[in-house]
Amino acid sequence: MPRECQLFKQVLQAHARDRATQPAVVGLGGRFTYAELLAAVEQRQAWLAAQPSGTLVLGLDNGPEALFWDLAALFAGRPVVVLPTFFSSAQRCHCLAQSGAVLALIDEGFADDLLAAGFSAGERFWHRLPPACASVPPGTAKLTFTSGSTGAPKGVCLGAPALLRVARELEAASRSAAPGIYLAVLPMAVLLENIGLYAGLLAGAQLMLYPSAQLGLRGASQVDLRRLLGAVALSGAHSLILVPQLLLGLVTAVERGLMQVGPLRFVAVGGGRVAPSLLARAEAVGLPVFEGYGLSECASVVCLNRPGDRRPGSVGRPLPHVQVRIAEDGEVMVAGSMMLGYLGEAPLRTPWFATGDLGRLDSDGFLHLAGRKKHQYSTAYGRNVNPEWVEAELTQGGVIAQAFVHGDGLARNLALLWPLDPLADAAALEQAVHQANQGLPDYAQVHAWQRLPEPLSTAQQTLTANGRPRREQILQRYQALLSDVQ
Repeated sequence: MPRECQLFKQVLQAHARDRATQPAVVGLGGRFTYAELLAAVEQRQAWLAAQPSGTLVLGLDNGPEALFWDLAALFAGRPVVVLPTFFSSAQRCHCLAQSGAVLALIDEGFADDLLAAGFSAGERFWHRLPPACASVPPGTAKLTFTSGSTGAPKGVCLGAPALLRVARELEAASRSAAPGIYLAVLPMAVLLENIGLYAGLLAGAQLMLYPSAQLGLRGASQVDLRRLLGAVALSGAHSLILVPQLLLGLVTAVERGLMQVGPLRFVAVGGGRVAPSLLARAEAVGLPVFEGYGLSECASVVCLNRPGDRRPGSVGRPLPHVQVRIAEDGEVMVAGSMMLGYLGEAPLRTPWFATGDLGRLDSDGFLHLAGRKKHQYSTAYGRNVNPEWVEAELTQGGVIAQAFVHGDGLARNLALLWPLDPLADAAALEQAVHQANQGLPDYAQVHAWQRLPEPLSTAQQTLTANGRPRREQILQRYQALLSDVQ
C-alpha cells in the first residue's frame, strides 16, 4: 500500500478510536460513526481481496455505500472507475470498454450497459473476463473519464499518492474555517467532489452524502434550484463545492432573501470561469466563496483562494504540492501531482503538463486565467477574444442561463442566448447583454445576438456531459441563426 494510503488509513483509524461515536457520513442509507465507517470499509476491502484482480466499476449514486466501496478499493490497491450517471449510455459503454474492468457494483439504471459490455450478475458483483486490449498503468488507483468538447471520454489514470496529496492540501487550506459539516453537492464521479470527500474525512468532518435527485440535480446541467437550496439549508453545512452556475443560484437566493448564509464557512467554486461580478455579489451578501482552479490530469485542484489569502479575480495561489509557470505563448504549465498517463497512451514523460489554459501570474503569485487556448479567436480587427470570458459575464446577471459567443474573423461578436426564465422577453435579454457589456472592453462586447430556439443540451449534442459548449457542433447546428445576425 502506498505511503499516502497508509497515512490516510491511519487517520481514519485514529478517528475511529478518538471520535468513535461521532457521525462520519450521513445519507439515505443511514448515519454511520467513524468506527462504523472504518468497519464497513475494511469488510468491503476483504470482499474485494477475494475477487480476481482488475479494475472495479462503481455505478452507484451518492451515498454512504458508494463512499465505503470507493475507500475499500483505494486501500485494496484496486483501480476504480466511478461511472458518471450524467454520461450517455454510449459514453458509459466506451468507459467500460476502455477501462478493461472485471468487476462492477451498480444501480439498476446501469444494468443494460453492463450486459452490453459482456458482464453478468453475480451474488455481490457483476463480473466478466478481462478484455485482451485493456492496459491500465501500474499504480493506478483512480480512472476518471473527462468529456471534452469533441469525441468520446478520455481516461485519466491517477495514482493514490497524487490524489491524497491534493486531499491533504485541500484540508489544510480550509482548516482555519473549521468546516465540521460537509455537504457533497456534485456527483462522486466528479473528481473534485471525490477528493473533497477525502479532505473532509482527513479533517474528521461529518459528510452529508445524498443521491443527486434528492438535491434537485439531474444529468449534467438540470437543476431544481429550490430543492437544492432547501437541501443546503436543512443540512446545516459549513462547507460545500459548487460549479459557477450553482453558485449563481445560491447568491441570487441570498440576495432575494429566500435563504440565509447560515453556518456556511467555506464555499469552494471551480469547474469553469467565475465572473468577478458574481464573486463581488457573493462577498456583498457575506457568502464565504473561494475560487479555485484545477484539472483531472493534475489530480484536480492546482490553485485555490483561501481564508486570509484571497485575491478576487484570481483563482488563488498554487497549493504547496505543485508548481505553476506561464509559457511564452501564455499557456499555464503545471508540475507536481500529475497523472500517470491517459488510458491506452504512452506514460507521461515530462514533469511539466501543458494545461491548454491561458493565464498570468501576478507579482504575488496569484494565477489569473483568460480561458482556453484552443477556444481563443481573432476578430476582423486582429483582437484576440476568449469566448468563455464573455460567456461568463453574460450568464452571471441572473437573466441568461446559457450563452455561446462567436466572432472568428468577424467585425462583430455574435451571441446565441437562452434565458433562465423561458418566458423572458427580448427586452430582458437585451438589457442583460447591455449590462454585461459594461464590464467588457469594446473588442469583447457582444454586438448582436439571437435567442436560441431551445436550450443547449447533451441530447442535442450541443453540450458535453459536464455541461460545456460543443463549439463546432453549435456552429454547425445554428449556422443559419448566426448568419441572420451578421
